[in-house]
Amino acid sequence: MNTMQFFVYGASVLATALGAAVAQEAGGEYVQVAEIEVDPAQLDAYRAAVQKQIDAAIQKEPGVLVLYAVSEKDDSSRVKVFEIYRDRRAYEAHLGSEHFKKYKSTVEKMVKSLKLVQATPIALGAKTK
Repeated sequence: MNTMQFFVYGASVLATALGAAVAQEAGGEYVQVAEIEVDPAQLDAYRAAVQKQIDAAIQKEPGVLVLYAVSEKDDSSRVKVFEIYRDRRAYEAHLGSEHFKKYKSTVEKMVKSLKLVQATPIALGAKTK
């Protein structure tokens, strides 16, 4: 499964879980993809930090709906984080959370570049088990 397929699958699972009402809600979700380049010598430390941050956000923040971190198959130092929040306010609350601030300070010297790409969901779908 390539990165894009993984993102689409994750978004599809989310859409199924949230139901059509949320997807059609005015103002809807806040979606973005973080494109991150990590110092290759620090990949293991980065992976541990991002996993800890994602676990905390999913557990503690009801407005965080999806956080997936994947690396490119041909260059594991290039990481993409697919993010879906209930709305813009949930995203802003996430940025102010203690676990996110700790993540940012932990990875500050590991991250060589960061680009945030805002996205608009077009179609989300998933199969249930």
